[in-house]
Amino acid sequence: MSPFRALATTLAFSMALWSAAAPALADSGYETETVSNTSGDPNYEVGAPKAFSMIGDLLIARPLLIVATAIGAGAFVVSLPFTAAGGNVGEAGRALVVEPGKAAFVRCLGCTRTGYGQSE
Repeated sequence: MSPFRALATTLAFSMALWSAAAPALADSGYETETVSNTSGDPNYEVGAPKAFSMIGDLLIARPLLIVATAIGAGAFVVSLPFTAAGGNVGEAGRALVVEPGKAAFVRCLGCTRTGYGQSE
């Protein structure tokens, strides 16, 4: 079996397992743990991602999002004449390049929302 075929099979298998397990993990409360600051004030509680969320994000989600950003940039360049004629260059750029880029580079490790320090 070629290395590419082995890698593709492994990625497909792991994504199938992840998609089957993700709803159960989200509903069971294992997505984040609540960490209080040193003052103990409940207004300043932060949802911190667990270690397995960070590892999965680092090894699976970030590389896929970086690839999606690169592919989206290529698709944006190819579709640019059509989107310019239709007058929606900004929307196409946001959907194809900015959103995957924000999810790949601005989101904290293991968080579910984009932005700095957005865990929920």
